[in-house]
Amino acid sequence: MSTAVSRILDRLREGGGLQGKDIANIVAVSPATVSRWASGKAMPDLRTQTVMAELRYVVDRLAELYTPDETRLWLHARHPMLGGERAIDLIHSGRTEDVLAIIEALDQGAFT
Repeated sequence: MSTAVSRILDRLREGGGLQGKDIANIVAVSPATVSRWASGKAMPDLRTQTVMAELRYVVDRLAELYTPDETRLWLHARHPMLGGERAIDLIHSGRTEDVLAIIEALDQGAFT
């Protein structure tokens, strides 16, 4: 039986092209921990669940614009529109709204 967390992890892999190690780096845990979450053998704490939910929302928004491989690269790349920072670092530090603002601008065609 899949848990809500395992479904989020599946979505991050499928829609965002993210691997377990990518997710582990974003939420600051080991890849083995992510594997345990995916199998339902463990659950992340509430803060980590929040970061994962925000990451899923970002991935879902990016999936409207990019392929999964492009989404993964976009999340890992430094962006001038993000002050030279990487989206994954901003999401990890709780600045998801900054990332979403850039995605919204991209969606509206402001930075094509």
